This record gives sequence, C-alpha cells and structure tokens, in this order.
Amino acid sequence: MLLRSQTQDFDHNRWLFETKGTYGIGNACWQEDHNSVADDQNSIGMSDFLDKPWKPLTRKVNISGGIISPYRLLVIFRIVILAFFLSWRIRNPNYDAMWLWGMSIVCEIWFAISWLLDVLPKMNPINRAADLAALHDKFEQPSPSNPTGRSDLPGIDVFVSTADPEKEPPLVTANTILSILGVEYPIEKVSCYISDDGGAILTFEAMAEAVKFAELWVPFCRKHNIEPRNPDAYFSIKKDPTKNKKRPDFVKDRRWMKREYDEFKVRINGLPEAIKKRSEMYNAREEKKEREEMKAKNGGVAGTEDQPLNVPKATWMADGTHWPGTWYTPCADHSKGDHAGILQVMSKVPEHDPVMGYDDEKTLDFTGVDIRIPMFAYVSREKRPGFDHNKKAGAMNAMVRASAVLSNGPFILNLDCDHYVYNSIVLREGMCYMMDRGGDRVCYIQFPQRFEGIDPSDRYANHNTVFFDGNMRALDGLQGPMYVGTGCMFRRYALYGFEPPRFMEHTGLFGRVKTKKFGNSSIFTDTIPIAEFQARPLADHKSVKNGRPPGELLKPRPPMDAPTVAEAIAVISCWYEDKTEWGDRVGWIYGSVTEDVVTGYRMHNRGWRSIYCFIVQGLDVTFLFYLLSITVCLILISLLEVKWSGIALEEWWRNEQFWVIGGTSSHLVAVLQGLLKVIAGVEIHFTLTSKSAGEDEEDVYADLYLVKWTSLFIMPLTIIIINLIAVIMGILRTVYSVIPQWNKLFGGLFFSFWVLSHMYPFAKGLMGRKGKVPTIVYVWSGLLSITIALLWISLDPPGGTKQEG
Repeated sequence: MLLRSQTQDFDHNRWLFETKGTYGIGNACWQEDHNSVADDQNSIGMSDFLDKPWKPLTRKVNISGGIISPYRLLVIFRIVILAFFLSWRIRNPNYDAMWLWGMSIVCEIWFAISWLLDVLPKMNPINRAADLAALHDKFEQPSPSNPTGRSDLPGIDVFVSTADPEKEPPLVTANTILSILGVEYPIEKVSCYISDDGGAILTFEAMAEAVKFAELWVPFCRKHNIEPRNPDAYFSIKKDPTKNKKRPDFVKDRRWMKREYDEFKVRINGLPEAIKKRSEMYNAREEKKEREEMKAKNGGVAGTEDQPLNVPKATWMADGTHWPGTWYTPCADHSKGDHAGILQVMSKVPEHDPVMGYDDEKTLDFTGVDIRIPMFAYVSREKRPGFDHNKKAGAMNAMVRASAVLSNGPFILNLDCDHYVYNSIVLREGMCYMMDRGGDRVCYIQFPQRFEGIDPSDRYANHNTVFFDGNMRALDGLQGPMYVGTGCMFRRYALYGFEPPRFMEHTGLFGRVKTKKFGNSSIFTDTIPIAEFQARPLADHKSVKNGRPPGELLKPRPPMDAPTVAEAIAVISCWYEDKTEWGDRVGWIYGSVTEDVVTGYRMHNRGWRSIYCFIVQGLDVTFLFYLLSITVCLILISLLEVKWSGIALEEWWRNEQFWVIGGTSSHLVAVLQGLLKVIAGVEIHFTLTSKSAGEDEEDVYADLYLVKWTSLFIMPLTIIIINLIAVIMGILRTVYSVIPQWNKLFGGLFFSFWVLSHMYPFAKGLMGRKGKVPTIVYVWSGLLSITIALLWISLDPPGGTKQEG
C-alpha cells in the first residue's frame, strides 16, 4: 500500500527514511547480508575489493596540440623556405668577390644542416610522469607472495668516477658520495662504488672519512627529511631551513650537524699535509733502520751521510703499511700508470632487517630511525706500462666487473664526482620506468642535469637547459635520448651487449649475437643470467611479457667473504680484458673521446630504447622575402619551443648564442678531428678539466673568469674582428662617399650586429673578470687588419683611373 500525504501526492521524505532498500555489494559499501552469499567456501567480503587494480607505473603526458601542431607546421614551412633560399643563393653568385661568396655559401649550408639536425628530432617531443605511489603499492605492500611487505625492488649499484684529487677536490667527491648513501631506497639493495683511476691515497682516505661521517649524516637526513642530501649544498641554501619542519628538535639537531660537517671539512682539507707528515715520519724511521743495519754489517762503523740508502720515498697508510697505489714520489709499481689493483670495502653489506637508532647523549637522538648505510667500496684498477687502459671507459668496465662479483645490482647509476643526487627519490623514479610494462626493453634512463655556481646572467649558457629540457625530451619521442656520460641509470644486461627481449620477433636471426667473450672468470659469468632475471618487471599482469614472479627478491644478500673479494680484485687487473670483447661489444665502448655517446648509440643499434626522466651583394626583393620568411619562422618556432619545453626565453637565447659559438669553434674542430681519425688514423687526446673552486673567496664566480688560450678561439675571434672591421669600414665608406648607399649600410650593419650579438658572451668571457683584453687578441687583430687591408688594396687600388681609348 502506497502512502500519500494530505495533498494526495507521493510522500518522498517518508519513503527516504523508512526504506528497506540496500546498496548491494561493492567497494563503496558492503552490505552485511548473509543471505546473499551462496556458501561459506565461496563467500566474498569487503577485503576482496580492497586489492588495488593493476596500475601502470608511468604515463606519457601529451603536449597540447595548440602548441605542437603550429610548431611542426612552421618547421616544415621554414625548411621549404630555406631550401628555396639556398637554391637562390647558389644560382646568383657574386662575381666581384667569388671567394667571399663561396665562404658565405659554405657557412650558410653548414648552419642549415646543423639547424636541421637540431630541429628535426623536436617534431615529436613528449613528457613523462612516474607514479611513485603505484611503485610502492606494487613492490612494498603486503601480499600473498610478500606477507611482510618487505621491498621486492631490484638492487642498484651506483658508480662514481674520479681520476685526480688535485683537479677533482676530494671534498666535492665526498659530498657526492654522501648524497648517494642517503637516497630513499631499500638500504640493503643499494651499493656504491668509487673508481679512483689515479690510485691516490688522498682520495682513499677522504672516502674513509666520508663513510664515517655518513653514519651521522644519513640518519639525520632520514629523521628530518633533508633535501638535498649533499651537506655542502644543503648548508649553502639561502632559504629558511625550518620551512615544513615539525619536529621540535630540528633546530638543535641541525646546529649540531653543521658543526660536525665543519669539522669534517677541516679533516678533509688537512689530509694532504697529514699524509705527507706521516710518510716523512715512516720514511725517516726506515732510513734509521737501514743505517743501523749498515752499521752492524760494517762492524760497528757507521756509514757517512752521503752514502746512498736503499730506502724508497714511500707513501704510507695510517696502519703503517705502504700504500699500494700512486706515491707522492713516483717510482716503479707506484705511479699513475703503474700500480696494483686496489679494492677496499669501507662499508660492509648492511643488515637485512632495519637497525633502529637510540638516544645517544654524544650524538643525536635517532630513536625510531634506521641507522644503516649502504655498502661502499673503493676501487682502483690495476695499471701497468704497455697496456692501453682506455681512460674513463676502461675504468667504468673494470667497475662493472667488480660490482658484478660483489653485489651484482641489475641496474647501474653512474655519476661524475661533481654531480650529486639532488632528489633522494630519484632511484625510485628511475625504477618506475624500468619496472613498468615494456620497461624490459629500456636500456638506460638519462636524468637531467642542473648546475650550481653559475653567475645570475649565465653568460656562458652553463645551465644548458635547452639541451636537457628541449633536445633530450624531443629525442625521447624517438628511440630515446643519448647518453651524456653522467646521471644515467643502465640496465646491466644491456651493458653486456645483449639484445632486448623479444628481439627475435622483429629482426629474426640476422644480426643476432649468440656468444660473448667476457673473460675467464666463471664467477663473473655466472652473475649475468642472475642480473637479467632480477631486472625483469613483475609478472602481475597478462600484458607483462618476460616478467619475474613476485617475491623473488625478498631473500637477504649472501655475506661477503674473502674469496669473493679476491675474485673482484682479479677482474680489475690490467690483463683481464685480453682476448675478450670488453670495449668492443661489451660494456663502455673504446676508441673514442666521447665514449659515452658511442656507448649509447651502440645500445640503440641493438634495438634497445632509452628514456629521458624529467629539462654581400645588393639586397633585392627575392633576398628580402627569403630572409624575412626565415626570420619570422625562426621567431615563431623559438616561441613555441620555449612554450612546450618550459624553459625561459633568456635561457633559450643564451643557448642560441652558444650554438653559434660552438658551431664556429668546438663543433667544427670536432668534425675535422673525426675525419682525421677516420681517414688518417690520427688519435684524439683527452685532457681532464679541473673541478676545483676558484681561489678568490670574495667572488663565488671567480673560476668562471679564468681564461686559458686555445686554438679553438681562433675562428670565433676571427669572426668578431672581421665584423668589427666591416662595421667601421662600412660606416666610413658610406659617410665619405659621393653618393652614399644607406640601404647597403643598414643591411650590412644588421647582419654584423646580429653576428656580434651572438658572439657577445665569447667576447665578454675572453676579457675575463677585470675586462682586460689578452695580448693575443691585439696581435690577431693587427694581423687580420693588415691582411684585409692588403686584400682591399689589391682588389680596389686607390687613385687608379681607367684609360679611355
């Protein structure tokens, strides 16, 4: 019987409050109705709906079609106009100055090709985003295969490379190591290695000090969520350090940690003097022993002071033993190119379970904080005369083999000694791409680089944001970005020279590499299939091919024993790579100064992909039309590129300036050197750049103003001088001309000032901090002025009159 109100209408309010209806069953609400369940064995409940559905770990973020479509259209339009322009220029030579016309044509074609190579990859840029919450739910939440919720993520080995403590200060390297040891990743799954290719005791002892300081710094970072975890960068931040900090003991802890870090810096800075004094003391003791032995042999007669002693000027360690690496006074077996292999595990493999801290009156209160730090090892490969050590590529390959024996992390992150980890969750972000569906075909992930210590105007375009946030993101839309030598997470299996999974489905048997020559270490060879298996994504979805079962990486790492360490030392020997494919088809590729770029290209060639983890003749109408069309297209393309890449307009302009400077100097010389190497076999030498800070403490940018002359300056300096002379001569010729041609003057001035505006950072940097012009500039200016004057006189002699017949 339906109830009606006094107005004879249906009473909706009464039905709403007196209804016996139910919501049914689902993940919004579960109605407790036992009659709806068939039997107890097949019963279901709310808990069955709490399991989260399969979610991708990454996603692509499309760029707005309103930006990218006009950008592509303008690029195509400019290519067409550029083709017509170059065709017109070639078909209309300047017969009065053919050599100048020929040079201009070559330069225009050179820059046109350079622009095409730069802009064509930008036709399909993409953005990516990682879902860290989905990664946590998939790998670190309780499940039937992982009841305790222990992390099922694969291990990561982090490589840091250095070669000379004088050019790469140990304090900078130590800060990089501290930022790595403090990353937010399962501690027992992270291993850090430093490759000291110079075998310097200064680097060795600085790393020992860094590991000791890390026992305080890393728990402090975890307790208060410190970012960045490079102590030098953190304590140099100008913003309020208490922002978003809620623990009442933060200010006290930070003050105490700052004092500890200052003392740590003093210890690092004092190491060179301490090592020298220690070595002098031990050497004096050895000389005294030698004299006493000589006295005993001579029947109690002491030798003279001038009598030579057979005691080497050794470098000593703190435990009273000889340093096996490079000595301060080099000799046989103890020089940069001749020393034994060294491997020292300074921080052992951490416990499998968390180790919680406690309240220590001498340090800080780390109650409830995991105080473990990742494993850390110092590596210096063996070097002997007569062996080609292949510079940084050889050092990286030695570290690949040593780390495979010790920890065998299926992924490798390599960093230069001065590139620290700014975001502590960076390893998790990289793992999202590697562990996602289809991630087993990714060979490496290139992270962006950000730079500090750059003057506010960035006169040298050192931020390089156009390259990282523009070019690299654009290449990500193709097969992937190039490898730039640092800040890159590799799949270890891809470094070994293997093809990606399912490679046979697309290429067949052609080009298939069946065997590899890895050397005579069976222990190392046995680690290869283990690394490949552990790097597979979880097989938790039917669309995931070549996956591994969940829960396979929950077992603790085996303890490190003496035979394992001995094998790791054996694989870094100088003879290990003989008759192997290391440097050819395995590991970092040898034979090039840019071994990083070549190594990345080799992986792409095998079928892998990579990911960028987000970074004049008279002017006529025809000429003016082409010039105006190209200029307008360039401006519109540039504005759209700035829009989709997210970079600042000033950064784009600074990059354009250095694109021109580089195209007339380093890029041009690189092409010529590459041709010489291919055609004539001329080797290219590599010089390690200094990373030490400037000596002027009052100016933080003092090291940016240092000028060292190089032959690369000749071409851009020539361009600047020629344009300056052209401006002066053009103005004088027009002013003193009987019939001034102002249209030619303004056209020429426009081009000259356009070139000079691009060369402005080079000219400003050449003058240095005090604005003084180097003597070589005056000499070069004089030579060019004389040469141009003589050419002008020979082409247009003054005072000459034509004879009339």
